[in-house]
Amino acid sequence: MSVKSLDPRVNRLPGYGASAEIKPKAALDQLGTFEVFVQAKEGKPFQHEGIVHASDIELAFVMAKEAFTRRFQCVSLYTVDTRDVYVSPLTDGNQSAYTLVQQPAPQTTEKEKFEIYHLLKRGKQHVHVGSVEASSPQEAMYLSKEKFSAGKVVFNIWAIRTKAIRFTRDEDKDLWLTLPEKKYRDAADYKAGNKLSEFLAKTKSNS
Repeated sequence: MSVKSLDPRVNRLPGYGASAEIKPKAALDQLGTFEVFVQAKEGKPFQHEGIVHASDIELAFVMAKEAFTRRFQCVSLYTVDTRDVYVSPLTDGNQSAYTLVQQPAPQTTEKEKFEIYHLLKRGKQHVHVGSVEASSPQEAMYLSKEKFSAGKVVFNIWAIRTKAIRFTRDEDKDLWLTLPEKKYRDAADYKAGNKLSEFLAKTKSNS
């Protein structure tokens, strides 16, 4: 039985509830859709944060910075065209998506680098787990099965050609220089919980 998800992130993925065929996401109309990945701290893995709509990948990078890093500090982000993200089938229960990844036929094309991402928990985001050298997205997922699965239940796998990603460059890093000084953008700095506790305590003492 095919299960329809109400999650828009899932509905963007082709092949949901279908066979084990791995294919790129369908072409989009109007402005293109770009996936955004953010690294919160040095040494932490990149995590998928959402999407932006833009005319090209450079504009997508700027819009991603505005949409996803204005209210918290991060050290790096990158964007990639949604159509360059190859996805595995999405599984249910305790079935790992790697059980549906089959060994592809031998390829004669030159190998290239792919970035691999895992969805380890429903409702969470895909997290970067590492890179592999492969001749196709199918081979990249097959190779990552042995390298990264380690008995874990992975509900969905993404493979992206590294060369398709618009990474943060050294000259882009000044985009985040203003963040530490703009604490008014961080809700935690208003300490609303402390102020509420003080108000309730004062109200109780006056009653």
